[in-house]
Amino acid sequence: MNAASSAAAPGSVASHHYFDRDVGMMAVKLLPSEYYVTSSNTALSTVLGSCVAACLHDREAGVAGMNHFMLPDEGEQGAGAGTRDAVESMRYGAYAMDVLIRELVRAGARRDRIKAKVFGGGAVLANMTTLNIGDRNADFVLRYLNNERIEVAAQDLRGPHARRVCFVPATGKAIVRKLRAQTEVRQVQREEGELLRRLSGLRAAPAADNKGIQ
Repeated sequence: MNAASSAAAPGSVASHHYFDRDVGMMAVKLLPSEYYVTSSNTALSTVLGSCVAACLHDREAGVAGMNHFMLPDEGEQGAGAGTRDAVESMRYGAYAMDVLIRELVRAGARRDRIKAKVFGGGAVLANMTTLNIGDRNADFVLRYLNNERIEVAAQDLRGPHARRVCFVPATGKAIVRKLRAQTEVRQVQREEGELLRRLSGLRAAPAADNKGIQ
């Protein structure tokens, strides 16, 4: 079972399927503001700069999901608050986390069994360092999970690097690769910077092969 068109925010369900050679299986790539829930043997992957991804997993039910949000909550958006649709709201952690948990429960997970692994929140946007977007995202997701009494089984947050994360629901393992190649780093900076400029009228710029299994 996969996240479907009947989901809470159907326009934000990740739809880019591909074969991931690193883990040797089919995978779904999440872009900013997307999420995905699955009970099949499908890996979930994303690339993060200052954004954060939460990987939630009920191993007993065999259900897992991931999201990818850009800012902590709706209060970060300034003008236009309260006028966003579900797809736009998925950019914000408060909404993205609520949707992911709700969809996991709909798919058969139990809240008291869900465990989390969280990643991202890097300081990769040099022109926005004073705003501490990565730190605020990291603080938010840990606070949210604590308030919801969801155990954080692993985390790789903050620091100067962008990351590629691949979560394998069948095992519950997350493979994290710090991005140091300038072409990869610049692409993350460019994409996140453009998205944040559109959201906040702000500006973005620079930051940074290690693999770890969480």
